[in-house]
Amino acid sequence: MPLSLIFCGTPTFAVPSLEKLAAAGHRIHLVVTQPDRPKGRGLELVPSPVKQSAQKLNLPIIQPDRIKTNDEFRSQLTSIKPDAIIVVGYGRIIPQWMLDLPPLGNINLHASLLPKYRGAAPIQWAIANGETVTGNTTMRIDSGLDTGNILLQQELPISSDDTAETLSPRLADMGADLLVEPQDDSEATLAPILKKEDGLIDFSRPAQQILNRLRGFQPWPGAYTRFRGKNLQILNAQPANELVLPSELKAIGDRLLVGCAKNTALEILELQLEAKKRSSAQAFINGYHPKPGEPLGI
Repeated sequence: MPLSLIFCGTPTFAVPSLEKLAAAGHRIHLVVTQPDRPKGRGLELVPSPVKQSAQKLNLPIIQPDRIKTNDEFRSQLTSIKPDAIIVVGYGRIIPQWMLDLPPLGNINLHASLLPKYRGAAPIQWAIANGETVTGNTTMRIDSGLDTGNILLQQELPISSDDTAETLSPRLADMGADLLVEPQDDSEATLAPILKKEDGLIDFSRPAQQILNRLRGFQPWPGAYTRFRGKNLQILNAQPANELVLPSELKAIGDRLLVGCAKNTALEILELQLEAKKRSSAQAFINGYHPKPGEPLGI
């Protein structure tokens, strides 16, 4: 779904992010970039790379000297009511009022695998320190220095002959893709609200699936079945190699086994019968003397 955005950026590194956000169909209502700077022998004022890109895209541009205590700037951003503010190499600390403005927060693209290389020169320091892998991080900006909650990360190898100049464009392109990366609905899985019946053990599942559900459904709804007409909670178990028919109990010495699908079995380690205290498998065997082939689930 297209978002209503404000984009804050200045250097060449930020240009792919601006262009790909626009190409993805997001509504960029305003581009905020640093004022034109004098450059060269003639000290002519030169617009930032982001400004030049925004001009080509026919996007509104603003270049405030300051942003923390700029009432006019604050009023302009507030009137836009953006869903999010995207910040890529803008070059100024984002004030709290900007952090609080959009419902989706201020999203930053940072050219390192945070928390490594926080700060203004992550590409340079990664190479200078001999790193062989770096990458990009998207995060939600907070009041600290690159300390916000991480959203996505992607690694990129550093070649032995890479310089900051050769590595930066690759990181910029990859980072732009990371900013606009949608969720792949074809790979979606659901995690619905748990119901009591989700804890009912289905012995037509393989042992590992049952064990995974036992682990995942703690403390509620747990993993339960029935034994002699009463609820039986399985509290701890592990895979077993013995062959037991699905849903049937089998006591071997002080070990208590139950059969599952595909010729798999679980060894029950701890369990709790309705209205009774939790007990070990050995105590359960001594107390209830399961009969050979006695089924669970009844």
